[in-house]
Amino acid sequence: MQATVKWVDGMMFLGESGSGHTVVMDGPPDHGGRNMGIRPMEMLLLGMGGCSSFDVVQILQKSRSDLVNCVATLSAERVDAIPSVFSKIHIHFVISGHDLKIAAVERAVKLSAEKYCSASIMLTNAGVEITHDFEVIEV
Repeated sequence: MQATVKWVDGMMFLGESGSGHTVVMDGPPDHGGRNMGIRPMEMLLLGMGGCSSFDVVQILQKSRSDLVNCVATLSAERVDAIPSVFSKIHIHFVISGHDLKIAAVERAVKLSAEKYCSASIMLTNAGVEITHDFEVIEV
């Protein structure tokens, strides 16, 4: 896996993934930015949410669950020191579908957290306390 980050000006950077996708990162005005893009630590949090969501959806689809939607809401706390790393992350899944089995959703969330989500497991191994919960909505 490769990526390139190019400085634009101020505190704005363009990140390009090895697959050719580009994202704008910028800082707030009080740090020299113009608030024109996502913050790098927000990107890290979104990456973990995307990784976990990918797993949950894929596991549920493989179990032939009639999945309609998956929304993951993440909240994070950072230490009050430099570096201001994450200390806690909570991810709440809202899974919508037809006749979804609670046990299947619980299994998918657990497998993502404990076995498949590289981002979540990497952060856990670095000392970040990561918790998960979910709710199921019948549609």
